[in-house]
Amino acid sequence: MFNLFKKNEKKDNKNSLSLIAVASLLIHSAKIDEKFSEKEKKIIKDSLIEMGADKENIDNIINEAEENEKDSNQILDFTKQVKNINENKKKVIIEALWNIIYSDKNADMYETNLMRRLSGLLYLDNKVVGDIKEKVKSKLL
Repeated sequence: MFNLFKKNEKKDNKNSLSLIAVASLLIHSAKIDEKFSEKEKKIIKDSLIEMGADKENIDNIINEAEENEKDSNQILDFTKQVKNINENKKKVIIEALWNIIYSDKNADMYETNLMRRLSGLLYLDNKVVGDIKEKVKSKLL
């Protein structure tokens, strides 16, 4: 019986670590153009909630993710855990990334380069990433 609690605790801890990794990745993409806006923070929060984060715990996840992002110098640190989640959640992440990028109505070369790299690192087909991009662009622009 006690093993059941340990398994649930490990699962919750793993989920929390994955959400922190996702948040770190989203924060990194928001900061890549050196403008981290409130609109981008809202997109990040909404995406994390869509992926199963507790609303009460969201600020803790984001604070920890901001520290991770500040201490890291490469996206591989964030994608290690993210690449192992299911494809539907990856699509949510990619949509959030495109929403962040186009939140200022512009995608610069650093942001588009980041997305090209991420599609490979997350094992997502370029067509899927492109379709999500067009969906976001048509909604926002």
